[in-house]
Amino acid sequence: MNTRGKDIKIFNANANPALGKRIAEELGIPLGGAIVERFSDKEISVSIKETVRGSHVFVVQSTSEPVNDNLMELLIMIDAFKRASASVVTAVVPYYGYARQDRKAKARDAISAKLVADLITAAGADRILTMDLHSPQIQGFFSIPLDHLQGVPLLAAYFKKQFKPETTICVSPDLGSVTRARNMSEKIGTGLAIIDKRRQKANSSEVMNIIGDVKGKDVIIVDDMVDTAGTLCNAAKAVIEIGGAKEVYASATHGVLSGPAIERIKDSYIKELVLLNTIDIPGNKLIDKIKVLDTAELFANTIDRIHEDKPVSPLFN
Repeated sequence: MNTRGKDIKIFNANANPALGKRIAEELGIPLGGAIVERFSDKEISVSIKETVRGSHVFVVQSTSEPVNDNLMELLIMIDAFKRASASVVTAVVPYYGYARQDRKAKARDAISAKLVADLITAAGADRILTMDLHSPQIQGFFSIPLDHLQGVPLLAAYFKKQFKPETTICVSPDLGSVTRARNMSEKIGTGLAIIDKRRQKANSSEVMNIIGDVKGKDVIIVDDMVDTAGTLCNAAKAVIEIGGAKEVYASATHGVLSGPAIERIKDSYIKELVLLNTIDIPGNKLIDKIKVLDTAELFANTIDRIHEDKPVSPLFN
């Protein structure tokens, strides 16, 4: 689809207003006028306050907590823009909720990640822009173009300034994050270790073994998201108490931080947890151990390239 010659308009829903505003600032354009609110029975109401006829519209909305409300806001906004004759609507979903339900783990499970993909497409989105899907194969759930950004380059650039490669090692907290941790280790120039764990039930894990030598080193644990922080804190405990690591740092793209996450992080061996602002983290959760890096420039550059029909892949570095 050729979008050249069409004006860009950036709109926010309610999930992450600060990020949408920053993206518009980076692009040097005003944030689009829209009001997303609730009727008395909690139905979602969307009012677009300016013309979008013929425009390339980008809707910024993470489907984070409250997941279902934020998802419905996104779907209704996409529908509103299509009915208002927007030429192209791109859903900018920095954090894609339901991504962990990407397969049938047991009999009669739903594959909710595919259902959400179908809903976004049915609402009228022409394209998806997202970051660090929990499973890369979710890209194949969409029948429309999807641009998949990576958070590792932003995180690696931060850690590269803080640590010496020869005294640092990147650690994957489980087998599922090995590729991500390897990418981080290659960008920083460190070694790689893997924690082999056995999950007993949802949102709990048991560390079994450390593959690799972390003794006396600064450890950077690399994951895609921090939800209840059980996996992360257990990994930090393992590299200190079993592996003999010097200090533990951690990184993740998405700070879900649900349930006991903040208390666990406070009480853990983790010295610093570095997150990206794909999810709006409330002030009461921004404890001293947590640092948040801005993704607005990366998303803005990507939006500009999409609009100009230029390749997005150079931004992965």
